[in-house]
Amino acid sequence: MKASLSLYKNGQMYNSEKSDFLHPSKATLVLGFGEKSILANENIYQMLKTTYSQAAIVLCSTSGEIYNDTVQDNTVSIAAIEFEKTTVKSVSVNIDDFANSFEAGEALVKQLPADGLAYIMIISDGAKVNGSELVRGVNTVVQNKVPVTGGLAGDAARFQSTLVGLDGPAVSGKIVGIGLYGSNLKISHGSMGGWDMFGPERSITKSTANTVYEIDDKDAIELYKTYLGKYADELPGSALLFPLSVTLPGSIEPVVRTILSIDTEHKAMVFAGDVPVGAKVRFMKANFDKLVDAAAQASNIAFTMNLKETPKLALLISCVGRKLILDNRIEEEVMAVSEAFGSGTLLTGFYSYGEISPFTANTSCQLHNQTMTITTFDEN
Repeated sequence: MKASLSLYKNGQMYNSEKSDFLHPSKATLVLGFGEKSILANENIYQMLKTTYSQAAIVLCSTSGEIYNDTVQDNTVSIAAIEFEKTTVKSVSVNIDDFANSFEAGEALVKQLPADGLAYIMIISDGAKVNGSELVRGVNTVVQNKVPVTGGLAGDAARFQSTLVGLDGPAVSGKIVGIGLYGSNLKISHGSMGGWDMFGPERSITKSTANTVYEIDDKDAIELYKTYLGKYADELPGSALLFPLSVTLPGSIEPVVRTILSIDTEHKAMVFAGDVPVGAKVRFMKANFDKLVDAAAQASNIAFTMNLKETPKLALLISCVGRKLILDNRIEEEVMAVSEAFGSGTLLTGFYSYGEISPFTANTSCQLHNQTMTITTFDEN
């Protein structure tokens, strides 16, 4: 396996000195994570297709781009990969063609042949798609037979629309699945949050999918505002500072859910993933050092799964909420990952509206918010 990184910035392409020598015609997969306006207004796809003529090309809008150990804005971070012993199969659907995100997830994965499948990467629209329903549909088909990781596209902190593309310009509503095939592929993954929980455990008593109306039979918005204090007037943006820890019915491990919007007319909070009736929740708040430490822990989990061998490439998908909270310290979490893996591992990725990863090996994938999620790639 060979990998190279490049950065498209201000109309110019810059190549990473850490990259392998990779002949463009031999690249089998290209990942381009970039600012939405650049993907929409500049012909990034055609530029990449001209260079990497034989590769599957995936594009995804972001809330920030990860390039080596730096965090960029208004750029496109590009990873070109030559799998020498692994076959790549790429498929896509558009959420507009389905009744719901569950059906879209099912249909997406069913397009991938099961024989020899070793791993699936999901890159999805982050505005139109219900991430937890998408993951549930994927899991119905995959049934823990292969690891599934990925993330939901971002739109800076605007939360308006996102773009995803496969072998064409990036568009709204697209969901991409990349299947990797063969016994020589080496995959590992890790996901950690680093948030502090506070206050008593409460129960969701009225909700529909990802929309919450009541917590402990009380108006959810009013209850939330009592915890936000001075930040209540800044909703929904300030909600990124105070996500919910959610233990879904029948689950042991909690997931983090971020508020995407406030529906004042219906007195409801809309989350990035489902928060069903009966779920147990606790409020959370940021701890800067713990957020950075969690990124290093995610690296260590992936490193351990990889038998402590340095992987060729690591895909980092972190949450827009972490970026807004850490602010000018944001590169610390990426540098923590870089230090954990060492100079032999190339880093690419983006800041997202949701991260997809199992909690541990050989378990179903989950939608996460406010985590650093890492997937590593190499070949035997």
